[in-house]
Amino acid sequence: MRRRPSRFSECKTLRVGLYPGSFDPVTFGHVDIVRRAGRLVDKLVIAVGTHHDKHPLFTTEERVKLTALVLKPVAKEIGLKLEVATYGNLTVAAAKAAGATIVIRGLRDAGDFDYEMQMAGMNQALAPEIETVFLASSPNSRHIAASLVRQIAAMGGDVSSFVPKVVVAALKKKFAV
Repeated sequence: MRRRPSRFSECKTLRVGLYPGSFDPVTFGHVDIVRRAGRLVDKLVIAVGTHHDKHPLFTTEERVKLTALVLKPVAKEIGLKLEVATYGNLTVAAAKAAGATIVIRGLRDAGDFDYEMQMAGMNQALAPEIETVFLASSPNSRHIAASLVRQIAAMGGDVSSFVPKVVVAALKKKFAV
């Protein structure tokens, strides 16, 4: 599906969004949010977080590679410019560095909403020129959480309905004994 020209297509400035997360691993929920964010921005920067207190299953390099493998074809299909980058500082600092004026956040449930509202408020105080936009997960991906995918995969369960094939293979390799 090709993107239709927007009423903003005459503008010379791209609408740039930042979609931050751990992407450990990238899931069909992330794919859903990227598809829908493509209706709001011309360019989306996927910001893979490298927070020092977190202990991801996949290395930063693995997460960047898997995220690019999964999301770049989606972006190409919908006519969205997409970049995958890493960041280890404040989300608003990463947004500024990327030239983004919008931070995209996906919401699965009320728990996500409460946490994300706090973060959005703090980000607004730090950088009022950057807006946070919440996208509610689609019903078919609302139940998908990367942490649950990791747990299921670690116990030998089938995660193929939650993540793309390339991620299934990476998880199998990661948990191979």
